[in-house]
Amino acid sequence: MDLKQIFQTPNPIIGVVHLLPLPSSARWEGNLAMAIDRAEQEATALAAGGVDGIIIENFFDMPFAKDRVDPATVSAMTLIVQRLMNLVMLPVGINVLRNDARSAMAIASVCDCPFIRVNVLTGVMATDQGIIEGQAYELLRYRRELGSEVAIFADVLVKHARPIGTPNLALAVEETISRGLADGVIISGWATGSPPTLDDLELAAEVAGDTPVFIGSGATWENIPKLLPSANGAIVSSSLKRNGQISEPIDPLRVQAFVEAARQSISS
Repeated sequence: MDLKQIFQTPNPIIGVVHLLPLPSSARWEGNLAMAIDRAEQEATALAAGGVDGIIIENFFDMPFAKDRVDPATVSAMTLIVQRLMNLVMLPVGINVLRNDARSAMAIASVCDCPFIRVNVLTGVMATDQGIIEGQAYELLRYRRELGSEVAIFADVLVKHARPIGTPNLALAVEETISRGLADGVIISGWATGSPPTLDDLELAAEVAGDTPVFIGSGATWENIPKLLPSANGAIVSSSLKRNGQISEPIDPLRVQAFVEAARQSISS
């Protein structure tokens, strides 16, 4: 796929808005206005810092539902997505954690979002939510039923999980694209804030061919010059937070520093 059609650049930097706990989650405090305000602040900070796109996640809903979130979560995310799309002129994507790809596709299709992230599109992963199976069959049929053109960016051997069996990375990338029909693949480290290795990115890019490869975790302004030349783009959040703390809001100065480092690595 041509990333310029979505992001106006072949090497997009996608910032993440981590939503505060939403209705029905374990830490929901009964105040949706607070979650909306925080999301608006973070989206504005990301846009001001120069990112090329935004992805919205129900990150603070942990512990996550395994594969189907509550309808109240979908409703809240849809409302917030619409608010943010009216606030910033950037492409907005959806990730419904832990692996509710169907809800992500529904929100994106209704709100006219161009892409979603799916943690487990193919294969079987052991996670702290239990055994999660890939949803490629159901998701691709659902996209067709909706008449949607939403792109699917799929994690390969997703972080915070271990594969059932011992698939190697090359085979997992190839099957995610050829059998799962992913429009892009995401390569991460072992956990949030942990970067993929350069070797893994290079291998994934070689196998993926024309399919975009994204850095999915652990990117910082220090390591992005080394990592980005072996990928097509990066999805970033933790290093953009105030003091680099995941619980803090986005810091626009850290966003600007990251984007500048990424741009320099591409142009050099």
